[in-house]
Formats: sequence, C-alpha cells, structure tokens
Amino acid sequence: MIDPIEINLATLYDQTAKLSALPEYEQQTKDLAGEGRDVVLTGAAPVWLYLRIAHALHGKAKSLVYRSPVTGDVVIFDHNPY
Repeated sequence: MIDPIEINLATLYDQTAKLSALPEYEQQTKDLAGEGRDVVLTGAAPVWLYLRIAHALHGKAKSLVYRSPVTGDVVIFDHNPY
C-alpha cells in the first residue's frame, strides 16, 4: 500500500493567501497530489482555499482527508471501491 501524500496548504503562499493566486495554488496542489493517490490536507489556510482545493482534487485523488489537531482526520471523499 502506498502512503498518502500530505499537503500542507500553508506552504503554498507567504503570510496571506490571495484569491488572485488561486489558479496557481490549485495547480501546485494537483502536481503534488499526483494521480489516483490518497491525499491528506493540513495547515493553517482560509476555508475558501480548502474548499477550492478539495474541488480541484475531486476526480484526481482516490480519497481526500482533512487533518487538524482539533478534529483529527475528517474524510472529505473516498472513491476507493474496497
């Protein structure tokens, strides 16, 4: 089994995420996620960025999990048929 790829969204930008850079954030995340992998999103980031990244990874990632020190793991989607 291949380990999930963990992506810290806070590493995509300096200090403040910008809506104008959203296409770049989405592309960086897709490049990091690869194709058909299990992906875990972490890091301090605005909710709009989490939502758009989740949307961008739908159909690309096998599963997507949000990981927080407060909530633990929250499954956003899981398209693994097993």
